[in-house]
Amino acid sequence: MQTSDTSVCWGIDLGGTKIEGLVATWPDYRPLARLRRPTEQQWGYAHILSQIAGIVDDLKSATGLTPARIGIGTPGALDPDSQSIKNSNTTCLIGQPLRRDLEQMLGVGIHMANDANCFVLAEARLGAAAAAAPGAESVFGIIMGTGVGGGLVVHGQVLHGRQGIAGEWGHNYLDASGGPCYCGRTGCVETILAGPALERYYLTQSGTSRSLPEIYARHQTGTDPAATDTIRRLLYFFGRGVASVINILDPEVVIVGGGVGNIDLLYTAGVQEVARHVFNPVLHTRILRPSLGDSAGVFGAAMLTTS
Repeated sequence: MQTSDTSVCWGIDLGGTKIEGLVATWPDYRPLARLRRPTEQQWGYAHILSQIAGIVDDLKSATGLTPARIGIGTPGALDPDSQSIKNSNTTCLIGQPLRRDLEQMLGVGIHMANDANCFVLAEARLGAAAAAAPGAESVFGIIMGTGVGGGLVVHGQVLHGRQGIAGEWGHNYLDASGGPCYCGRTGCVETILAGPALERYYLTQSGTSRSLPEIYARHQTGTDPAATDTIRRLLYFFGRGVASVINILDPEVVIVGGGVGNIDLLYTAGVQEVARHVFNPVLHTRILRPSLGDSAGVFGAAMLTTS
């Protein structure tokens, strides 16, 4: 017979292509079971609900336990007023009462935060920030990949904000040269620092389409002026964009996740650019790589239930 055990925590990372589920011990977060299923968002909202239910059933079978509550990381945010999902690149979720529907379907309480918040929560409690600055008052997490997002943890807790958008620096204005953003505005951070934005910039400069890792490799050889121009653009605007966040929040640590965060120069020349624009003679904020890889999201989701 399955029993509920409050000494474990349950988390689900709902991504655009995969759903990952975790059952871990608490408070040390040792995994007891960790499973994945495809999201298959092309089949719509109801199908995603059934995929989540399926992975919960699989976790129950694997552990012999039932959850007392479940933490879920989502693409997009839960609007505090309408209690529906907004700002999601999994567009079939937009406008849907995801938490309510999951609570009714699964029969347990659901704790929900967006994927960037789950990422930074895990890195703050268990990952790079926990190692570099134990007990840090505030940690800001950046995701620079297909899009640009962010999240904020203060005193070990996710800060959601009045509108559920705390940390969403990707849609701050950065520079008009980024052009139109899908959000309807122009020059957002995402239009300049996201991987596809950098690849588009390289294409306009070179006439050739290349992936960001290729562009970076060609910059390192010193033989491709368009690649060097693209990477210099990244470093300059990374400095300006991150400095604006530090000037407002003054976090002790910034964690840089996502595919763009794999560019080594962000942690040397990029940090120097941040320092140029911060309103302080010396930059004391630690700007670090994440240490949990793609595990951060599901661990952070599970941590939502232990707050």
